[in-house]
Amino acid sequence: MNFSSINQVIVQGINQPLGRHYSLQMRAYGTKIVAGVSAGCGGQTLDNIPIFDLVEQALIEVGNIDTSLIFVPPLAAKDAVIEAIAAGIKQIILVTREIPPLDLVTLLRKAQATNTLLLGPSSAGIIIPEEILLGTMEPQFYCPGKVGIISRSPSLSHEVALELTQAGIGQSIAVNLGDEDMIASSFEYWLHLLEEDSNTEIIVLIGQNYGHQEELAARYIKVAISKPVVAYIAGHRVCFNYAGDEPSAAYSPQISRQASSADILEQKLAAFKKAKISLAQNPSQICELVKQFLPQPQSKYLTHSLNGKT
Repeated sequence: MNFSSINQVIVQGINQPLGRHYSLQMRAYGTKIVAGVSAGCGGQTLDNIPIFDLVEQALIEVGNIDTSLIFVPPLAAKDAVIEAIAAGIKQIILVTREIPPLDLVTLLRKAQATNTLLLGPSSAGIIIPEEILLGTMEPQFYCPGKVGIISRSPSLSHEVALELTQAGIGQSIAVNLGDEDMIASSFEYWLHLLEEDSNTEIIVLIGQNYGHQEELAARYIKVAISKPVVAYIAGHRVCFNYAGDEPSAAYSPQISRQASSADILEQKLAAFKKAKISLAQNPSQICELVKQFLPQPQSKYLTHSLNGKT
């Protein structure tokens, strides 16, 4: 999938506060926002972006649509995604958070049945530095290069990208899967894409300390990925840093949850160790581990820095 070839993007929920703000930010970055959709707002415009009541109406007016970004409220998200899928849109980024679980299950099945890429919920989207911005990523932290970032946490993606950029190491793409318990897209899917991507030569994976996505990713990397991978699991120091003394009754449930998270984390760390994947102990170490995989000369990696020097 070549995201740099995307040229027709719509925003569902464009009249929501976040929809308005990020639609203008994406367009300023160079993304071609051809229309917005907000029920009851058809006929209006947002800084010359036409707004329609329905996705179908936008499709008739502007032609083929590659991608939809969805900013609608949680209870409206299911209908918005189904509407986009029915219109034949094959790439959907669901920025909306806290969608009802049963609604999300319905959407996962619908996306799978129609071969639709659904990213999210709570996804910050995708950025290809200096080419395209899809979602709520903060572009000032990113610069072009050869390191691909796949993350569950948008803030950690920004932090890692900033450290790489300050070191003069650019990024080919950064994608945020979403940080909720249930998400539509997987690490394996994006690992496969970056393995096949000629613009990516090193992969950074940033996971969470809950769920089993990271374990599955480690196993997939071991059998299917030939490119260097650097990984970091967010929050593992917190899981292993609770007191060993007998907890009070008031704190027992919290300690129990931490212990459960620690057990899950142990399994994840074991999976990464078995796969012989470079694992950072903190976000700042990611940049140092990436540097170990840079060949000499490094000019194609050191494409840009915040102060303009390479």
